[in-house]
Amino acid sequence: MVKIAVAAPGQVASEIIEGLVATGKHEIILLARRDPRAGDITEGVTWNKVDFSNKESLTSILSGVHTVLSFVMAHTDENSVSQKTLIDASIAAGVKRFAPSEWFIANYNVLSWYYEKLRVREYLEEVNKDKKVLEYTLFQPGMFTDYFANVQTNKYVVHNNFLPWDFDNRSIFSFSGKLDGRLTATSVKDMVNIVAKAVEYEGEWPKVGGIAGDTVTLAEILDLGKKIRGGNWKVINLDLDALKRGELDDAYVRIIDHPALANLDEASKLAFSKNAFIGFLLAISDPNECVVSNEWNGIFPDYKFTTVEEYVSKFWAGKP
Repeated sequence: MVKIAVAAPGQVASEIIEGLVATGKHEIILLARRDPRAGDITEGVTWNKVDFSNKESLTSILSGVHTVLSFVMAHTDENSVSQKTLIDASIAAGVKRFAPSEWFIANYNVLSWYYEKLRVREYLEEVNKDKKVLEYTLFQPGMFTDYFANVQTNKYVVHNNFLPWDFDNRSIFSFSGKLDGRLTATSVKDMVNIVAKAVEYEGEWPKVGGIAGDTVTLAEILDLGKKIRGGNWKVINLDLDALKRGELDDAYVRIIDHPALANLDEASKLAFSKNAFIGFLLAISDPNECVVSNEWNGIFPDYKFTTVEEYVSKFWAGKP
């Protein structure tokens, strides 16, 4: 049993928190900028309202904590001030293990709004430059296999429609005539299970912590769609150079349905969604951008991950 602090809990964090609480093995504290409200996880955890810029206060709260899991949103943490302060406080409090706010892919050559994740990686390297003062791992599950469904299938993680395939309408984007883009997809359940195992793992955490459920190409996804969904599939060709110029027919844009955008007018919401959608399309069109490594697979070789085909078959087989 260890004491775990979860910082800035959101959708992914909430799934992991419930998984950790379910083990009945750990003491869990939450660090959040606000007080809890309806729908937040409160049972089995201790909620702390904190200021992520106050090192002294964070250090006091982290006293006795063994592992910190951070979910601070990179795109809202300018210059990574919150995460850097959390790292400093963890070191000052004697925390053994730290997981920065990764929880996605390994590379960010295209998705510029995630660049702060790279700053945090550099900072962790810097603080451990002379000697290791904080053990850490970059949990990277890639995309969620659950996004192959057309509805929300988890309690907290919402469905993401920023992907180049549409199993509901039997269509997929190709890029300059190619379907060679690759991506790693890991189910939310598998990610939660691996994190729970990692918390209890007695060996040293790997710096890069890839959790690779399954890695597939867009061509393989199309083949799966034809095999499991049947029917006639439409391949819509997008010009990569046009995408790089920010050009995409508005008819193809999938609007983000998120509370953070609730106050935007329709034109602003479309513009924001278009830029984000183009970014994800460019990332997935690259054969390497959305592929993660498999360090945790190697540490837990007996764990059986859900493949994309297994997930798609379970959700889509037999549906009209």
